[in-house]
Amino acid sequence: MTDHSPARLQVMWNRLLAVVEEQGQTLIRAAFSPIVRECGDISAGIFDLQGRMMAQAVTGTPGHINTMAEAVLSLRERFGVQTMRPGDIYMTNDPWMASGHLNDFLLLMPAFRGGRVVGFTACTSHLVDLGGLGMGPEGSDIYDEGLLIPPCKLVDAGEINALLMDIVRANSREPTANEGDIYALIACCEAGVARLVGMMDDFGLDDLGVLSDFIIDTSRRGTVAAIGEVPNGVYTNMLRVDGYEAEIELHGTLTVTDDALHLDFTGTSSCSSKGINVPLNYATAYAVFAMRCIIGHDIPNNAGSLAPFTVSGPPGCILNAQHPAPVAMRHTLGQMTPDLVLGCLYQALPDRVPAEGASCMFDLPLRHTAEGARTGGREFAVELVHNGGTGARPGADGLSATAYPSGVYGSQVEITEAVAPVTIWRRELRADSGGAGQYRGGLGQRIEMTSAIDAPFLVFLSLERLKNPARGRAGGLPGLPGRVQVTGRADDIPGKGELRVAPGERLIFDTPGGGGFGPPAARDPAALARDLARGIVTNEGAKAYGGTP
Repeated sequence: MTDHSPARLQVMWNRLLAVVEEQGQTLIRAAFSPIVRECGDISAGIFDLQGRMMAQAVTGTPGHINTMAEAVLSLRERFGVQTMRPGDIYMTNDPWMASGHLNDFLLLMPAFRGGRVVGFTACTSHLVDLGGLGMGPEGSDIYDEGLLIPPCKLVDAGEINALLMDIVRANSREPTANEGDIYALIACCEAGVARLVGMMDDFGLDDLGVLSDFIIDTSRRGTVAAIGEVPNGVYTNMLRVDGYEAEIELHGTLTVTDDALHLDFTGTSSCSSKGINVPLNYATAYAVFAMRCIIGHDIPNNAGSLAPFTVSGPPGCILNAQHPAPVAMRHTLGQMTPDLVLGCLYQALPDRVPAEGASCMFDLPLRHTAEGARTGGREFAVELVHNGGTGARPGADGLSATAYPSGVYGSQVEITEAVAPVTIWRRELRADSGGAGQYRGGLGQRIEMTSAIDAPFLVFLSLERLKNPARGRAGGLPGLPGRVQVTGRADDIPGKGELRVAPGERLIFDTPGGGGFGPPAARDPAALARDLARGIVTNEGAKAYGGTP
């Protein structure tokens, strides 16, 4: 008889956490695209027979992880367990089922032991190009944005769907990278299944039911206990963001009860005509992530710890976009929802919630121009990711050039220059960009680049915090807003739209800084002196603290 003591179940839980981390590393190491291989724009997880997430890899982004948790339930319902065979793998990139836009592929593979399905492994990663107008906000509907693949079987009993692979290759400007990334996703699934079944063999498990119940029930109880420390109430916040055609208001009403939190987006602006709209699954993923950063942050992420947090929004608001709205750059606003949520939680837990940060990635999809390709320029499509500063925390400065909330690492200079014909001349922290306060906001960064060949390149901008900087808390000052410039042009470049950078022009982009926490005059003079010595704060910037020490 299998030992199901709490101690043994905990050992098996720890083993599962190791399995999913190996699964995630398999995907990263096998991937072709830098945004996966170098930046970790992925998710990987193990699910029980009911489709409940038991464990997820620490490496990954909330937009992939938390959407994957719901997507597996949908795919399991669509494809009956009785029809599955060993070696089957299912796939979709439907934004409203998977991860919010077409470029994210989600795969699901059943795990067999003793001739029957015992659980599932799943993973998600970003493919760099799927045709259409590409990774930019210019589409007028989902059909402009590339190839949509409904839920289907990618691998049938070990045989890959060759026609589907041909279709993906034929609809991409980077067919080799896409093919390689899909095979990396397959390898990730296979590694997860092999390690899961191996773990079950080692512990003599015929099924995952008892272990799954233990993980999910334990996590839920711990999360509910953490929620009990939050004062019951209704907390509201409004975040004004740059938008595209006009500024946008994001509204959140957070209701806290004894054992649950619910966030409602009622009051949020309606959808844009451009591709910055957000499917609710993606907005939910980041909103719940923000709640979990403050409440029960030490409890592993799984179906149990996620269950007490729910999100809703009126259909047609920009955080609950309906098909066929354009959603290619859904992360632009989706990754602002944590600041919306934290603004609510600050009212309940002022000593635990940081100031606002840059939040959105400074995501820069680059591509060759048609005229450049015709004149011998190199054809390419690549997506660069850079980050600004996080908000100062109660008791600590913010983090500089740090990937919060996305978790997607910044693109490396050397890798960028190896995969795209650009030269990066400067990448450095941006002095004075962190909001002044008793605790200083994290710094943004400045990056300057040019074309490395005698051909222009295109940049598809969808950036936030150029007009509305990160706000401080408790008397802290806002961080500096972001900025985009091209040398020789008098005006700053708008944060959204298609930008053509000609040979000889230098693209300069400054990422935003985080807000400060607490009154600047209360900053420790020794801390300010260190900032001055390191060039983080200039003599001019020190005036915000009441003068130089």
